[in-house]
Amino acid sequence: MKPDPPTPPDPAATARAQTGTNVGTAIANAWLGNVNQQTPDGTLNYSQSGNYAYTDPSNGQTYQIPTFTATQQLSPAGLQLKNTQDASKQGLANLANSQIGRVGSVLGTPFNPTGGPVAGDSSTISNIPKALTNFNPGIPIQTGFDQGGQITQDYGPADNYSADRQRVEDSLMARMNPSLQQEESRVQQQLADQGIRYGSQAYNDAMRTYQQQANDARYGAISQAGQEQQRMDAMAAQRAAFQNAAQEQGYQQNLGQGTFYNSAANTLFSQNAAMAQFANAGLAQQTSQAQSGFNAAEAARNQWLQEQYANRNQPINEISALMSGSQVSQPNFVNAPSTQIPTTDVAGITQQGFQNQMGLYNAANQQYNSTMGGLLGLGAGALKLSDRREKEEIDRIGTVFAANSDGARKKLPVYEYAYKDDPSSTRHIGPMAQDVEKIEPRAVEEHEGRKFIRTREAMGAILKAA
Repeated sequence: MKPDPPTPPDPAATARAQTGTNVGTAIANAWLGNVNQQTPDGTLNYSQSGNYAYTDPSNGQTYQIPTFTATQQLSPAGLQLKNTQDASKQGLANLANSQIGRVGSVLGTPFNPTGGPVAGDSSTISNIPKALTNFNPGIPIQTGFDQGGQITQDYGPADNYSADRQRVEDSLMARMNPSLQQEESRVQQQLADQGIRYGSQAYNDAMRTYQQQANDARYGAISQAGQEQQRMDAMAAQRAAFQNAAQEQGYQQNLGQGTFYNSAANTLFSQNAAMAQFANAGLAQQTSQAQSGFNAAEAARNQWLQEQYANRNQPINEISALMSGSQVSQPNFVNAPSTQIPTTDVAGITQQGFQNQMGLYNAANQQYNSTMGGLLGLGAGALKLSDRREKEEIDRIGTVFAANSDGARKKLPVYEYAYKDDPSSTRHIGPMAQDVEKIEPRAVEEHEGRKFIRTREAMGAILKAA
């Protein structure tokens, strides 16, 4: 019987179940995380201060979510210290307020930077002569010379003697093909004399052996033609190598002359460059001395200005220090261990259950299709050899209902088997001709002592009830 598919889960019901599970888990985790603490410096307490009504917009379900309040309280000693520090801060604030008049008198006098050290004079650096940026390079470098002739880059025709190879191959094939054709006719006649029919397995095996021998002979001719091509190519390569060796010798002689000339030019260039470097080194030393004097004057000027700024800002800094005060040390609460309840994946579990049911359904459906496919596959030809005597390794795997020409329904056994003359022992599924003959004799024919099923005419009717 063909299996029925499972009913898929209701998405809305699954969503409602998942939302309820998520809300419940979140509330439980909130209660687990609110750990009250007591320390020598104070306490930290959590309490539920109310509820928040949350309505799921997808299904209208309302959930009551608790809200919490965290309360910190100092110890008696900590509270006393806080009161003392508050009084000290108030006294410092009053003292700072009394200093405001002094700050007003200081800031009311404009700052005058005159009377300090003079800043550095940049002209002592900018008036130094400029460095040399070029010098006499001497004689020009030789950049070219006679190459000694052209290099041989091609020593054969564009097809690399392929035309010569083809002529040799065609000559060998012209002598060989008539003999191969005669041999093929001889083999075909010999097979016919032996009673081996055209298209039989023995005929195909014999002709395959002949074709392999003929191909080997052709490959030998192709190989011999390729050897002739390689020989001609090697001779041309040797000529090209001799020509390039002569060109290389002339090139090296011309290169030696150019190198000697350039060596002399490079020596003269180096001498002129050394004199220019010596002159620039003197200018660099003079510039460094002027820069040191400029930096010293700038440093003295900047130090004097910083001192003036410090005197002007000191009253403001004193007020800021008085106003800052010290802070009360708050209790140091520990990080309570966090225990989390994992949320149950209701949607995932529901979907996985449905997938498991679908897997079982698909497996059963595949088995059903495989069985029926083996039976219905009998319609591929007009006659199907299905004689039980021609089969081996027979296993009964099931039963289908069949109908004869009168419409009577009967049980038809279905088997898994292999043919005796099949070297690969391929497994097949289907009925036996002897069983079909009992239900509908017209669906079975016998030829040369073997029973065949008439799959195209009679078997279609017999399987309509399957």
